[in-house]
Amino acid sequence: MLSFILYLIVGGIIGWLAGLILGKDIPGGIIGNIIAGIIGAWLGGLILGHWGPDISGIAIIPALIGSIILVFIVGLILRAART
Repeated sequence: MLSFILYLIVGGIIGWLAGLILGKDIPGGIIGNIIAGIIGAWLGGLILGHWGPDISGIAIIPALIGSIILVFIVGLILRAART
């Protein structure tokens, strides 16, 4: 149970950092950050593999890169939907 909570916290921090790096807010607030971090970790793992520091099963560097890609794509989709 504790590892699951830590997994959610790390996912939220990764999603939040990706939003800060790109200067974009992730829709959904904290829940959006957690989702972006977890999906970004999965996407980064597919693209870059599992390397670098690992916290609660999430490789930090690939997760951050994957989350940045995800936030960028979501930002493009939301911008296109507004016009």
